[in-house]
Amino acid sequence: MAFISVTPIQLGDVVRLRKPHPCGGHEWTVVRIGADIGLKCHTCGRRVLLSRREFERRLERVISTAQSAG
Repeated sequence: MAFISVTPIQLGDVVRLRKPHPCGGHEWTVVRIGADIGLKCHTCGRRVLLSRREFERRLERVISTAQSAG
């Protein structure tokens, strides 16, 4: 069985992806976590869904993490 590394992501995290959105924005806020990862562009407000695999591949870095409620 292969070991799969998973980046810990929470709702509200701000991430930077490798390629810019067509509007020119690089920064995204995580708005949904499930089978797909929902992201909202900081520049234009557009929302997109990426599969977890695609998200992991495109992720460059986590800019800031959301504060946990605990």
